Amino acid sequence: MSANNRKPAVANRQSAFTLVELLVVIAIIGILIGLLLPAVQAAREAARRLPCANNLKQIALAFHTHLDAQGHFPTGGWGYHWVGDPNRGFTHRQPGGWGYSTLPYLEQEALWAMGLGASNPGAEVSKRLATPLSVHNCPTRRRAVAYPFVHSASLRPWGIKPPAFGRSDYAANMGSTDYWGGNSPGSYASGDSMSEEKWRENYHGSANRHYNGVVYRRSEINSAHIHDGMSNVYLVGERYLNPDNYFNGGPANDDQGLYIGHDQDVLSSTIKDPRQDRKGSSHPWAFGSAHAGAFNMAMCDGSARSISYSIDRSVHTIMGDRASGEVLQGY
Repeated sequence: MSANNRKPAVANRQSAFTLVELLVVIAIIGILIGLLLPAVQAAREAARRLPCANNLKQIALAFHTHLDAQGHFPTGGWGYHWVGDPNRGFTHRQPGGWGYSTLPYLEQEALWAMGLGASNPGAEVSKRLATPLSVHNCPTRRRAVAYPFVHSASLRPWGIKPPAFGRSDYAANMGSTDYWGGNSPGSYASGDSMSEEKWRENYHGSANRHYNGVVYRRSEINSAHIHDGMSNVYLVGERYLNPDNYFNGGPANDDQGLYIGHDQDVLSSTIKDPRQDRKGSSHPWAFGSAHAGAFNMAMCDGSARSISYSIDRSVHTIMGDRASGEVLQGY
């Protein structure tokens, strides 16, 4: 064989990954995924937080439309035994809370009017109670569906006990004071006949106890009552819930629904520190949310803000008081 026909001594090899190179690539991909996942989760949470803030803006706008139309922010109603009655108007005579009284200002006039003019509107009221509203539910927490009503008490004055309730993830600001019970009179006649002092004596434990927030039992607060400035006082915001009980109606602060009167289902106090929802943790009457880092709050001027859970306790307390005499800067 001639020298020209001889093959090279070393054959060409096809290039390929070695096992080490493959493992390195897999490790790099794993690191990149690990870096990207928090960013993806943060983006998803930001996407959920935005509609929640928009919910509060709509609710705050409804509060202000109520203020313009009725001369005061919606009343807090009478207590957890009572729900809204369209035959009782919008004043302190209305036993339902702010969730009911804002319905006409959320384009829900028909829902508000169910039972209007009826001598016994219990059946119509039960239908309303089981009607959820998407504007009342944070998408991070739960959907706007009817949840089971497991409370033992029937609702006055018709003695109804609906199988389900629409619930709210938001609470109005009742102030920086403690919560003084949701008990209430057994009839319209009894409630109408009592003076404000007698109401406080019977259902606050003392005639000297006053709520200093914006919405509470039989309240009729307007702009003139908010001495600290509309931009410095909480109006309505997200409230704390235990994730173990989002759907079962078990805890005392989530066992009824959005149309009831004065109760921890629909009112919160700044006497409690705000906090993020935590499994196994009870924190009734407090503001908070399912969001990481902060919760959404609408101020009395209608603006919506993101409030850090680490807000100074004294600042949080003051922002619940409509007339503390202290004006805060930078919040």
